[in-house]
Amino acid sequence: MTATQWTADTLLTRYDEVRSHTERLAAPLSPEDQTVQSMPDVSPTKWHRAHVTWFFETFVLAENEAGFAPYQDQYWFLFNSYYEAVGPRYNRAERGVISRPGAHDVGVYRGNVDDRMRELVSSLDQGTVDKLAGTIELGFHHEQQHQELLLMDIKHVLSLNPLRPTYAGAPAATTTPDPLGWVDVEGGLVEIGHRDAGFSFDNELPLHQVWLEPFRLADRLVTNGEWLDFMADGGYQRPELWLSDGWAQVKAHEWRAPFYWTQVDGVWFEHTLHGTFPVDLGLPVSHVSHYEADAYATWAGKRLPTEAEWEHAVRSQGDDDATANLADTETWHPRAAGASTGRLRQVHGDCWEWTSSAYLPYPGFHPAAGAIGEYNGKFMSGQMVLRGGCALTPPGHARASYRNFFPPGARWALSGLRLADGGVRA
Repeated sequence: MTATQWTADTLLTRYDEVRSHTERLAAPLSPEDQTVQSMPDVSPTKWHRAHVTWFFETFVLAENEAGFAPYQDQYWFLFNSYYEAVGPRYNRAERGVISRPGAHDVGVYRGNVDDRMRELVSSLDQGTVDKLAGTIELGFHHEQQHQELLLMDIKHVLSLNPLRPTYAGAPAATTTPDPLGWVDVEGGLVEIGHRDAGFSFDNELPLHQVWLEPFRLADRLVTNGEWLDFMADGGYQRPELWLSDGWAQVKAHEWRAPFYWTQVDGVWFEHTLHGTFPVDLGLPVSHVSHYEADAYATWAGKRLPTEAEWEHAVRSQGDDDATANLADTETWHPRAAGASTGRLRQVHGDCWEWTSSAYLPYPGFHPAAGAIGEYNGKFMSGQMVLRGGCALTPPGHARASYRNFFPPGARWALSGLRLADGGVRA
């Protein structure tokens, strides 16, 4: 959904900005890097580049380009993700076995669709621009989602290479955890959902009212140092701390630390996009599942916030992400919270924050008609909501109402946690 007033020129300017950013992210990677699929949840880099191109070809060009013909018939089969209404699609778990088209050929595909998109949009009158702008802008935000996923996915790919290759960047100076503070938030009848003039996904609507009891939120994310305390107290060995399904995951997968941590000679190391280094105690813990986040909160005598609590707290303090660690091209990793301000810190950026809320439709939600309606609504089962953004989130892609979602056992996403408890205390 969009309320932005687009012209052909502003659409094309934004189109070029988003599309070129994807190519900059892929530039440090070899064609071989871009082909690997290291697990079913991960997609090859070249697939991300091709899929977001397929989106514009399928949902914009196919309906509006004179004499339309797809760039290559089988690309619609290879690069469709989950849009059943569009047609059959290739098995997600086997994307890594497709050596052709290669990374270069995907670049040619991108260039072809970009040229056709520029030609189409340049020819539109304002009335047609108004008609198509919503779908094209959705394509921008869809590509930004895949920019973030591209980085999360290549992080996993490179982590499995014994040569320990890096993607980019360098670590920040080592930090120590600062004291955890708390921010009191009054409850009451509050509005939740998108209410601003800019873009939103359909799952952020409709705006609706929720009753909240008074509560508190931690003023920063849980740190690596605090997570080590949890581990030292047997956090991964104590079933009483865990949800039943979470404890089953601990046993089945032998979890004993966050996803990218390994222990060497008694020292814990963390793999990042800029290399593998000893765990920095002051950085936010990352790559933990919802099950782990919930177990930690139970161990700490607290809980995870609901998504409504998170959004209301952020809005009541002012939704300002001017200092947020988004699109970090220096460390490509979460950073320490910085000095306490008496307000919520790390709201946007660093780590996506798990909430205790299941990913469900808001009251009155209806998916859009047609294939576009498959974008979010079909996933409203078996997922948990995350809020905020992370260090890999593109600029302009974080807002208070944004609802990210992953299965509760997912650990490869750049996810962390913020604690909550009930009651405003004097």
